Amino acid sequence: MFIKAPSGRKRFNVLGALNALTHEMVTITNTGYINSYSVCKLLVKITQKCGNLPVSIVLDNARYQRCKLVQETAKLFDIELLYLPAYSPNLNLIERLWKFVKKKCLYSKYYSDFDSFTEAISQCLAKTSGCYKKELDSLLSLNFQSFSKSHIIAV
Repeated sequence: MFIKAPSGRKRFNVLGALNALTHEMVTITNTGYINSYSVCKLLVKITQKCGNLPVSIVLDNARYQRCKLVQETAKLFDIELLYLPAYSPNLNLIERLWKFVKKKCLYSKYYSDFDSFTEAISQCLAKTSGCYKKELDSLLSLNFQSFSKSHIIAV
């Protein structure tokens, strides 16, 4: 049995920010690499979208997000950068969204060319506030499990 699989080394990067309350997406895409300049472009795009509203962005600990250029750009636009603890993707809502996108348009799917692959991802992201809104509202809730009442027992 032969199963079609993609070949080649092309990449499609999506750097995104998700409004935790409205679940609205802001994205930057490219076919190269995500770096500090990409993050700065995203910060500018977020600033344009939010206007004069205060903005706080929760980031993971990727090196290109912690660099001086990103921090200076954030300060220039009065954006508060909040960094998650290392190895805690479960606290990052955007990670839940990426998992959802992979499930909807990548798992068990074959795309004959790179353009159809990138179009499928772009279309899925465009539908996050429309067709997929109901599914995402429950997935992207701000309810996190808290262990404040737990007891630590040495074993």
